[in-house]
Amino acid sequence: MRPGLPLRYALLALTLAAMWPEGAAAQTYPSRPIRLIVPFPPGGAADILARLIGNKVAEQTGQPLVVENRPGAGGTLGADAAAKSPPDGYTILHNTNGAAIAPALYRTLPFDGVKDFAPVTQIVASNLVLVAGPKSGIESVKDLLTRARANPGKLNYGSSGPGNPLHLTMEMLKHAAGVDIVAVPFRGDGQIHAALIGGEVEVAVIPLSAAVPLIQEGRLKALAVTGPKRSQPVADVPTVAEAAGLPGFASAGWQGWFMPAATPASMVERIRSEVARAVALPEINERLRAMAYEPMASAPADFRVYFQAEVVKFTKIIADARIAKQ
Repeated sequence: MRPGLPLRYALLALTLAAMWPEGAAAQTYPSRPIRLIVPFPPGGAADILARLIGNKVAEQTGQPLVVENRPGAGGTLGADAAAKSPPDGYTILHNTNGAAIAPALYRTLPFDGVKDFAPVTQIVASNLVLVAGPKSGIESVKDLLTRARANPGKLNYGSSGPGNPLHLTMEMLKHAAGVDIVAVPFRGDGQIHAALIGGEVEVAVIPLSAAVPLIQEGRLKALAVTGPKRSQPVADVPTVAEAAGLPGFASAGWQGWFMPAATPASMVERIRSEVARAVALPEINERLRAMAYEPMASAPADFRVYFQAEVVKFTKIIADARIAKQ
């Protein structure tokens, strides 16, 4: 045997040995239950979607996805738990676009909102809708802006707290249109709906999925959807860009899955592929659309680019609105 050949074999053996654990794990993954962290209370929109997709992925993989609700601090408590979990493929974080807001809103976070996560997939896109209460007399976005410009600081809008997507979307509209409408804080969407109907506030931005039945019943007036295009459940309602003459205005919601940053790419892609299978099923697809969601199941690389762009966008909105860091 030529000199040096045993060393070459030894080095090859060491390389293969180093590769084996991840390769073997990827081939058998998942082999035990996966924890699905939802950083919001049970029963909300994010929790419902997480369980819908999680149950279907569990059926497909043969392993349970156990939902763990960890609400608090605007979703950052649950995100922190996910960020600090072992990157072994057995922890998934279900989050909303609040994940892109947190890095700009909070002075300090116990984790890095971008670097500590591996984006898996954007599951759905969702629209928000600008609505007016029946007692407001506001019939259109043009009507709202005309009244707001004539009476700065006299109109009110319902907000579920500083820094959440609904609040920031309204602040984005105020900045783009150059109007002053005062935020009135409420504990949640349900209180905002009641305040609109009761005439305590004139307008609000709320999730379209929650607004559709109220709009259809005539209890709220839909003025415009905030996304880049019209939404099928309310196809006759214009976008803010159309109605306000603000080209390029768009603020859509989304929900997606993340894993700890060092999770092997093969495991990330496996979960992404299972989500894609799930949302493509007719019964799941139809249910998502009935909830005013647009199914996505984007690739990890695409979701990463989109997520980072969302961080930049919300950082600018928070700066423009002069929202104090928390």
